[in-house]
Amino acid sequence: MSSASGTNSASKPASTRAKPANKAEAAVDWVDGRLGLYSLAKANLRKIFPDHWSFMLGEICLYSFIIIILTGVYLTLFFKPSMAETVYHGTYLPLNGIKMSEAYASTVNISFEVRGGLLIRQIHHWAALVFVAAMFVHMMRVFFTGAFRKPREINWLFGFLLLCLGFFDGFFGYSLPDDLLSGTGIRFMEGAILAVPIVGTYIQMFLFGGEFPGTDIIPRFFTIHVLLIPGIMLGLLVAHLILVFYHKHTQWAGPGKTEKNVVGMPLMPVYMAKAGGFFFLVFGIIAAMSAIATINPVWAYGPYRPDQVSTDAQPDWYMGFAEGLIRFMPGWEISVWGGHTLNLGVFIPLMIFPLVLVAIAVWPFIESWVTGDKREHHILDRPRNAPVRTAFGAAWIALYLVLLVGGGNDLFATHLHMSINTITYAVRVGFFVVPVLTFIVTKRWCLGLQRRDKEKVLHGRESGIIKRLPHGEFVEVHTPLAQKDLHTLTAHEQPQPLELPAETDENGVARKAGVITKTRVKLSEGFYGEGNQIAKPTTEEYHEITSGHGHH
Repeated sequence: MSSASGTNSASKPASTRAKPANKAEAAVDWVDGRLGLYSLAKANLRKIFPDHWSFMLGEICLYSFIIIILTGVYLTLFFKPSMAETVYHGTYLPLNGIKMSEAYASTVNISFEVRGGLLIRQIHHWAALVFVAAMFVHMMRVFFTGAFRKPREINWLFGFLLLCLGFFDGFFGYSLPDDLLSGTGIRFMEGAILAVPIVGTYIQMFLFGGEFPGTDIIPRFFTIHVLLIPGIMLGLLVAHLILVFYHKHTQWAGPGKTEKNVVGMPLMPVYMAKAGGFFFLVFGIIAAMSAIATINPVWAYGPYRPDQVSTDAQPDWYMGFAEGLIRFMPGWEISVWGGHTLNLGVFIPLMIFPLVLVAIAVWPFIESWVTGDKREHHILDRPRNAPVRTAFGAAWIALYLVLLVGGGNDLFATHLHMSINTITYAVRVGFFVVPVLTFIVTKRWCLGLQRRDKEKVLHGRESGIIKRLPHGEFVEVHTPLAQKDLHTLTAHEQPQPLELPAETDENGVARKAGVITKTRVKLSEGFYGEGNQIAKPTTEEYHEITSGHGHH
């Protein structure tokens, strides 16, 4: 046997090692000797993070999630997830003597009898809305800047899954009080499940434990809402943060910034101090919103009854597009297989719903395949320098907003004194037209901004100073850009479109390109071909202009 080499302190005699100065240091030394925390902290606490306001969007997601967990734990101490019937005798007099479920009664008690209960309920609900909104905006920032490119495709999928799980966990959460509004939402969900051919009725019976509304749906939703989905989300969140640390943070282009470094501040103490302050700022703003603006006043809706429904029954905003799909779809039905009814008016939107979400989720893989780019990217794109990607993202948001209008067509009709049929027909047309128009306008907008950047690089900024030349001509003096600005405007790459392989190989044998290859080349031309990007100014053009020939 050979002895281990090196200078590990564990191999030294005890007399040669420095002794702890006090008991606290001895305790820390004891823990470090068993967990290796010192080496772990030394490697990670000095990790550099870039500084930019857009990176705080992800922090808002994290902090609002923490607020949701903290307030949710408090609410579970008083909420009773039971559909057992009871008669209310509490401090809210308008509901006295009314039959309701224990879930609804406990929600009313939390609001009026538990000290601070209403504020905690409000904070919990508002934090959930902020959480989903921050994830949505954060993912759009990642999308428009190309931060999803290699090696971050998996992290992009983690973020997408967190967004989808946030949708559903929010839906399950606001369904728990068993009030008239949330019960209407559950009824809506049951109708969508029943529209699924063949297996819809089986899924409905399994989920509800019998005919609607049954007695099991609230306890089951409670388990899913507080245990299953949060557990999965917590795991995805930890994995997401680990990959952020492992891959290092992306950064905007600038002097001294390359694909192989990160320019910013260390995690400890600078970034952690800022993050701690920002957490309390987010918490304070959400608490202020909760104290000022009432949300989900369940006592005003009353307990759920299957024979009642109220106007303007709307889900939270992030599920509005799903309801919009149902509302604008014509009520088509067909009979198949000997009289079985297939409700296309619900089934088709049910199939479109995941496609709307998946369309944005698979984009990184489509872009990588079309461009053939397998390199790692740590420098962010300016959205204008990727016109097709930016236009696609804008079109997706436009589609989302059109469906959101469709989901609230009754509110638009009552508040704007318009015909609900007119709004529904407009949404049907907008579903097909608005995303296309948004794509075209956004793409042209990006190309216009590229031309403007090119003019700035070659001619500088307009100074507002008018100069008269010796021969009498008046011209405006342009101020040359600083080197930092020149670098920012010209640092981006401009990939060239792929080309079809030669029709014959080196031996003169005919070589036919397949359909997939032709499709890939065609899409590449659509991404980066002529008319889809403005060529950057060359060094020769810049020197010719700035040397005095034609420049004022």
